[in-house]
Amino acid sequence: MLKILAPKDWLPPKGYANGIVAEGRQIYIAGQIGWDAQQRFVGDGFIEQAEQALRNIVTILAEAGAGPEHIVRMTWYVVDKAEYLGAGRDLGAAYRRVMGKNFPAMSAVQVVALMEDRARVEIEATAVIPHT
Repeated sequence: MLKILAPKDWLPPKGYANGIVAEGRQIYIAGQIGWDAQQRFVGDGFIEQAEQALRNIVTILAEAGAGPEHIVRMTWYVVDKAEYLGAGRDLGAAYRRVMGKNFPAMSAVQVVALMEDRARVEIEATAVIPHT
């Protein structure tokens, strides 16, 4: 069971949830970057790397019989805040292509660098598969 926490007197967040209550089997996904299964970067652009990182998360979820709808939390690490904020519409479209209309609790943090020099973004996720 997943329940989005949305205080009635708060403005609704855009593209994420303020909180989620979940009960079930938990899945923790390590930070994913914009490379494919052979660890080759799909390109150097922020959008293409973010979309690939999201695809990687969905692929890992499938190993547990889960999908994007089971994600309850994501943390985005970006190397350029302006690049992330400027990506708005294109990033939203890429996100929906991979994740659908599932908007978990999210945080975004600018970091000085990521472990892979070419990486523009790294995304961690936590998912919960409800008990049946």
